Amino acid sequence: MKVAIVMGSDSDFPVIEKGYNILKEFGVEVTVRVISAHRTPDEAISFAKNAEANGYEVIIGAAGKAAHLPGVLAGCTSVPVIGLPIKSSELDGMDALFAIVQMPPGVPVATVAINGAENAALLAIQILSVKYDEMRLKFKIYKNKMAEKVFEKDKKLNDKLNGGLI
Repeated sequence: MKVAIVMGSDSDFPVIEKGYNILKEFGVEVTVRVISAHRTPDEAISFAKNAEANGYEVIIGAAGKAAHLPGVLAGCTSVPVIGLPIKSSELDGMDALFAIVQMPPGVPVATVAINGAENAALLAIQILSVKYDEMRLKFKIYKNKMAEKVFEKDKKLNDKLNGGLI
């Protein structure tokens, strides 16, 4: 299980780190690269063209502003690409979101929320779980733990509210 996280700038890493940590917790091999669609386009194209041969099963492409990186990667590989728009400009990431989500027919990029690194990682895990049964089980356990936390918070709040009325 191997995922690449490719970001347009190292300044994106504080956002990326949340998703990186989730992937590592799930036991996924993760490579993190800084490759710019605009400043190093040949490297971006080469990375994408060689992604499958290098064993990558999912690519998370993170970029802000014009955010062409996920689309460039998706245009050059058959490996699924998840676009992660980064809030990095005066437009609060809306520019990146629109650039990533509005791909032309034939070049799909799954897109998560602005700065949604956690969901990008979890979507990558779900994609991997199609092939890896153990990943599907880990994801189910993860979701159950999330639900348990909600139930605990609900109980705690209601205990507090009901305790104050008695």
